[in-house]
Amino acid sequence: MKRIIATLLSLAMLLTMMVMPATAETTADADIIIVGAGGAGLSAAIHAAEAGASKVIVLEMTATTGGALNFTSGSMSAAGTIIQKEEGIEDTVESYIADIINNGDDFGGQPNEELITVYANDAAEVFDWLYENGLKDATWRGTAKAVFAPEHALYSIQRTYKPSPVDTTKYKSAAHEVLDKLVAADERIEIITSTTAKELIANENGQITGVKAEGPNGEVTYTSTKGVIVCTGGYSANGKLMGEYAEYGEYYLQGGAPGADGYGIYMMQKVGAGITAMNAIPTFPMGLVSKNDPTKGQIASTYTWKTGGIVVNQEGLRFTNETESNPAPREVALEEQTNAVQYDIYTDKILADLTAAGSAYFMTAYFNGPEALGGHVMYEADSIEGLAEAIGVPAENLKATIEAYNANVEKAMNVAEGEAYVDEFGRDLTTLNSYNLGMNKIEGEKYYAIRLHALTVMTLGGVTANANMQVLDEAGNVIPGLYAAGECVGGIWGKFVSGGTGVMGPIVFGRIAARHAMTNEMATGYEVKVAANLLDESLFEKTVAAEPRFDMTKALKDGEYTAAVVGHNGGDLTVKVTITDGKITGVEVVSHTETPSVASAPIESVPAAIVAGNTPDVDIVVGATVTSNAIMDAVALCLEQAAQ
Repeated sequence: MKRIIATLLSLAMLLTMMVMPATAETTADADIIIVGAGGAGLSAAIHAAEAGASKVIVLEMTATTGGALNFTSGSMSAAGTIIQKEEGIEDTVESYIADIINNGDDFGGQPNEELITVYANDAAEVFDWLYENGLKDATWRGTAKAVFAPEHALYSIQRTYKPSPVDTTKYKSAAHEVLDKLVAADERIEIITSTTAKELIANENGQITGVKAEGPNGEVTYTSTKGVIVCTGGYSANGKLMGEYAEYGEYYLQGGAPGADGYGIYMMQKVGAGITAMNAIPTFPMGLVSKNDPTKGQIASTYTWKTGGIVVNQEGLRFTNETESNPAPREVALEEQTNAVQYDIYTDKILADLTAAGSAYFMTAYFNGPEALGGHVMYEADSIEGLAEAIGVPAENLKATIEAYNANVEKAMNVAEGEAYVDEFGRDLTTLNSYNLGMNKIEGEKYYAIRLHALTVMTLGGVTANANMQVLDEAGNVIPGLYAAGECVGGIWGKFVSGGTGVMGPIVFGRIAARHAMTNEMATGYEVKVAANLLDESLFEKTVAAEPRFDMTKALKDGEYTAAVVGHNGGDLTVKVTITDGKITGVEVVSHTETPSVASAPIESVPAAIVAGNTPDVDIVVGATVTSNAIMDAVALCLEQAAQ
């Protein structure tokens, strides 16, 4: 009997240990610890294993891999690739470097020629490696594989590549698909998701050899023998941090990875990392604000200026040459306007001409009536004064702006044949091209405006690093054992990124970091100390909603209820809620149009958390904020029905 009791007690203790949350004393060891499973982190993991690591642990704060690759179509670039050779395009690394530097040094940007040269010399080899490992199976947007990409300043040669993933239900970027496949095939690599790195650990020799992280089971300490590679992304999802370095940065719409909060940069500063180029925050002057979240947005230009429309600020004044082919001046100009907001002003005739010219794609897709995705930022009026009132700008300013513009159009219509007329903003009102498809005055029976914002999908500031991707302290010394790659490294590209480097850069630098981490000997005797210009911790505090979505003290009628809200991609997300005995006993997402690779985690976990807590207000899934909030909002609507 004593033996049986002892056995039962042992089993009970074992079961208790199995279900108890992990504590801070729980540890896991590897050759390399990588923080972040985006393009840089996945590449670093693969190449660390190839370089001899027997165990690689990758910590990812969101529920899925990919990072920013989940929010971009994934254009890539490199010079001297297998594709260019197949298509008979002669290119050189030197030309590639020159183009990147020329683009990045606009508006005071200071591109790092050493790091750009290191990148450009490796880019073709890495691209060809991706191509041979699955990229060649992708479909390609366009009639050729090597193209010019007008969404960025043009390269001097066709060296941009636009592959689409094979499995478009899981991936938005073809590069992500290939990297995931390679990681899955290597048993030496372990990806641990929903786990947030909190602190870097230094040993007694001043070497960075570990990470304290927090996951579903509590805190875990991860230790390494070769060091830590931080690949946590930038800070394009942190309005407070962007506001520290750009006058209206807190108002920029966030269109990139929701997990890009800059905490990885702060974490490295706490062990001494220097930072640079934090004010390098490129934007797009065409951000459509989300209906559900005023901080989030996506690209959705109207292009109405192509056939005569203008752009004004919140003072009702023009501020840029709307038809400038180089997007950089237009981007910077909007960044300097109050709250980084503009209004595209147009008329029926302008829209009709835009449609006839075949350039009304965005208008049709996003602004086709009040129920459209962008219907909430569309305004119309019978007069200029009425439009000014609708959009909240001074009527006298808007009227004077339109009168001055119309007078310039009148002058342009009367110039001699072959002559050009350029207005005070540098806008050529006579020469037709792809940015000027026709000319109209702003006049008619109806006047229209669409509100757009500066939108950012990436940032270019971060920690300082050398050509080996070793992180440097404020004095320029190597911090032993600490490497970084991707957006968290600052001062590489200058003020703007060139087409395709936002995807290829992290993948290339991830490889460089991993190879050096595996071969370098860590120095000893380094004194670890906090950086003197440490970012304020308050910049990383999450904003909590002041009011609950629904008052759960209300009585609820038993039954099944459904409601729909607009999801991340603009389509409906429909939820069914079951109430039994006055409590939430079931939540199901019955239909949606969300991106599977991002939405699968919240669709699985948020409903369960709502049922468990009997409340629609639960923790969001990091990296899927919009989908998480949409589910909770839809549940709240169902509860309103049940309370009637």
